[in-house]
Amino acid sequence: MIATLKGVLEQKTPNAIIIDVNGVGYHVLIPLSTFYMLPKEKEKVFMEIHTHVREDAISLFGFFTFEEKVLFEHLIGVTKIGPKLAINILSGIGSSDLKKAIVASDFATLSNVPGVGRKTAERLVYELREKMQLLPLDKKQVAEGKVSAGNHIVDDVISALTNLGYSKIEAEEAANKAFKRCDTSGESVAVEEVLKESLKAMAKHI
Repeated sequence: MIATLKGVLEQKTPNAIIIDVNGVGYHVLIPLSTFYMLPKEKEKVFMEIHTHVREDAISLFGFFTFEEKVLFEHLIGVTKIGPKLAINILSGIGSSDLKKAIVASDFATLSNVPGVGRKTAERLVYELREKMQLLPLDKKQVAEGKVSAGNHIVDDVISALTNLGYSKIEAEEAANKAFKRCDTSGESVAVEEVLKESLKAMAKHI
């Protein structure tokens, strides 16, 4: 089983990438949240990998963070949720919001995710609620020492952007990129600074 891949990002699209590892190209399926965090093509990349084996195929699913990989593996363990729907869920709602919605039994929020109806939302809550409360922190974020501050700042900016009418996906992309541009420490960055940078970047695409 392949658990991680480290190599050169040869190609990337919103739903898949090709990683060159010592001359071998691996086709990896990804959620949109991972796509927005990827470096430029031809640059080095490290990906968390879930290897999905079926009788007729072996598929690789990649994630920029360990947390997303764990979430994905929990999702495909839910009744009637396969890899395709799990990727769709992670593309439609941020990791932190997904966990919050499941723990809070927020069926309305979960049902708004493309591909997730009321029955699926109920299964997510009933089968994953306790597990969501026990999920570990993301290894990459812990190593960088910015779990608490960074996550709260980005979450606050995403919330502000969605309240202004931007879509969840647009808000997450803008907030994450703006946070990276503003600072690398997390502790010294103000929410207002990241929000201003996000709005500036989004205005250029209107």
